[in-house]
Amino acid sequence: MPTAAINAIRTLQKRIAVELPDFALPSELPRDPIALKVLMREQQAALAAIRSEAQRHLGDAQSYLSDVQGTLAETRGTLAETRGTLAETQEELAKAQSRIRYLYEQFVLARHRMFGASSEQSPDQVRLFNEAEILAGMPTADEDDDTEASDDASAGVSPAKTKARGKRAPLPAELPRIDVVHELPEDQRICACGTPMVEIGEEVSEQLDIVPMKIQVLRHIRKRYGCPDADQAPVTAPMPAQPIPKSNASVDLIAMLLAVKYIDGLPLARFEKVLARYGVTISRQTLARWVIAAANVLQPVHNLLRDALFDGRILHMDETTLQVLKEAGRAATSKSYMWVQTGGPPQRPVVIYDYNPSRGGHVPTELVTGFQGFLMTDGYEAYNALARTEGIEHQVCWAHCRRAFVDAQRVQPKGKNGRADEALRLIRSLYRIERELKDVGVTERFLQRRARSVPILKGMRTWLDAALIAVTPKSALGKALAYMHHYWPKLIRYVEWGDTPIDNNRAENAIRPFVVGRRAWLFSDTPAGAHASALIYSLVETAKANRLEPSAWLAALLRTVPGAQSVEEIEALLPWNLHPATLPRIAKA
Repeated sequence: MPTAAINAIRTLQKRIAVELPDFALPSELPRDPIALKVLMREQQAALAAIRSEAQRHLGDAQSYLSDVQGTLAETRGTLAETRGTLAETQEELAKAQSRIRYLYEQFVLARHRMFGASSEQSPDQVRLFNEAEILAGMPTADEDDDTEASDDASAGVSPAKTKARGKRAPLPAELPRIDVVHELPEDQRICACGTPMVEIGEEVSEQLDIVPMKIQVLRHIRKRYGCPDADQAPVTAPMPAQPIPKSNASVDLIAMLLAVKYIDGLPLARFEKVLARYGVTISRQTLARWVIAAANVLQPVHNLLRDALFDGRILHMDETTLQVLKEAGRAATSKSYMWVQTGGPPQRPVVIYDYNPSRGGHVPTELVTGFQGFLMTDGYEAYNALARTEGIEHQVCWAHCRRAFVDAQRVQPKGKNGRADEALRLIRSLYRIERELKDVGVTERFLQRRARSVPILKGMRTWLDAALIAVTPKSALGKALAYMHHYWPKLIRYVEWGDTPIDNNRAENAIRPFVVGRRAWLFSDTPAGAHASALIYSLVETAKANRLEPSAWLAALLRTVPGAQSVEEIEALLPWNLHPATLPRIAKA
């Protein structure tokens, strides 16, 4: 009880304990009536005084009781306020701890993205500055297995066992051979006995050689013919159709320009310097205009590829950022987007890039207009509208779901297994089944998925429901669980058929060359350049998907499309209508 209330009660007790007037009759009452009356009046007066004093003390008691009750109510209010403040403090503390945990997780993930090894990094993707050192120490299939014996071995000491290097692979037989003959000088062909030596054989070894880029000028000489009698106008031999009329760029130069930027990822500024080393000055602005002009020439091929994109029943879709400096109404630092779609029949894969300044939901809706089938994407909300489109079955990628748990695993305490590890184990089991079913037929894959994958998914759903209750929603693990829960119906839809994919890796693999190239050239200057890049990346990645050498196919297109007179002539140049063995001949025709 508060000190003020205790003091008030003690004071009240002291006041009540004050001596009251005596009120007692004598042992013998007077016999005189008058004296008896006087005594009675005195006793009545004493009784009245006692009553008055009692009333006063009662009033004081009631006043102090009221004070005590007020103090107690005030104390209770203060206590309730204190409890409320304590609850608010605890809530703020919990929020602060959650925020600290979130920031720590973001810091760990950002540090890993900046300095850590990516789980999706290909084995041959080494760091730039130590590439030579790393590769020099790796055994490869094209190295000799003949090594010199060490000094210890020659001294009879057994050397430490080292991993044998692979035997050198022979150089391709289709490469041209240039013979370089080495002969002994005449004065060294005399035997010690004085007899001239004769040739009795030879030893042949091969080296891979490369001829540096050769720049030359093609002089197109068009002969003019006329009638000796001058009766008719002279006739001049026609010039073959050129991809960029009135330009001094040849077909092979344009094809190489497209190859170095869109296949090798070389910015135009660096290619400008490469040409300068060979004594040719061409500005990067001119190179950019050639790229856009070449894209315009190849537009009919791109249109035919887009028509074939929806011929298959499965479509993959993804998007990535792109910076365009000079776009009307937008700041140079604004983010634009490159959208990629992969589809087509299984034997005729197609990859289509599209540039759009927006990432809104209307973009994928417009891009897939007319498509009927299965659409595989990540969990980006813009794709959700497509799920409500009649004829489209929307599926969500398991690889994206897995990455969320990989992030959760990276921020959990080291040396401890948690729920993220359990989720990854279950997802790995699904992928293991898909690997084993890679080469089986559609019907068999469907049956195996129902028999093996469905039970795993049921167990995963039970595990997910329990984990959602126990994990903080804003943590990395909580977000991974929420992602899986939100997209669960679309994640498990792949087991309902035998030909649908488990993830969106096909689209991601198609968009990766663009992302790698973007690290070098960083941005597009204008929307026209962005659209041109989208078109040419579409051709390059479609060629790769159909196992055609993209630079040779680009050269064949640039040499043939400008002179094509019908759609049939262009259709004959589509990747699935060409054989890789005949492509070099068409490219050089």
